[in-house]
Amino acid sequence: MKKLGHKRVVITGGAGGIGRATVERFLYEGSRVIALDCNQEALDRLAGDIPGIYDLIEADVADLGAVKKAFERIDYMVGGIDVLINNAGISLRHSFLDITPEEWQRVLDINLKGVFFCAQEAARRMIDSERGGVIVNMGSTNGIMGYPFYADYNASKAGVIELTRSMALELAPLVRVNAVCPGFILTPMQKAEYTQEMQDEFASKIPLKRLGKPEDVAALFAFLASEESAFITGQAFVIDGGEIAGGLGSR
Repeated sequence: MKKLGHKRVVITGGAGGIGRATVERFLYEGSRVIALDCNQEALDRLAGDIPGIYDLIEADVADLGAVKKAFERIDYMVGGIDVLINNAGISLRHSFLDITPEEWQRVLDINLKGVFFCAQEAARRMIDSERGGVIVNMGSTNGIMGYPFYADYNASKAGVIELTRSMALELAPLVRVNAVCPGFILTPMQKAEYTQEMQDEFASKIPLKRLGKPEDVAALFAFLASEESAFITGQAFVIDGGEIAGGLGSR
């Protein structure tokens, strides 16, 4: 597309699988990219592997103080924000009866509260500048239909989707807000949770006969951030190879 040149783009969870691919895609599009992540070692690796990132910021999105400091630094570095890719998130594979209060809280803190904190800081700047902007939140097919062993994650992603709709209504017309809802994307997080046999079995059930790649999601982020999607807001876009079209997720 090459239509995101010089846009000030903040990507949370920017050192992870989908985040890393998204950093690369927006750099390719000519954007000024700032990657935010809670893992300093991963940020250091990202800086070494991918040249041209404008800034890297260590911050836990679930910590409001850390988020505020991060956005103050963004103000200093680039004078504001045009696009927020609200990507940071975690998941834990465990049965509903085994989830501890601490695990429940941590998943909700990062996946939902963290999205809210970052979106609010970004939206305030977009509105105040009168230039507007774009916010794309990371949802999931898990927020649309039921999946076993991810009750806390599923609840957080359902919350993100409804938060996205509410934000889109309140922030229009200056700020467009959408959600991206991936199915099974093969990231380091997924590789840690699923054996190769489980991955192969899942892929065999997907109509497109493969698992998603981080680059697939990054491409959708780029489209939704661009003027090519100027009349799109308040939507949750599924990117899953047809997985939930036939109700495959719960099986």
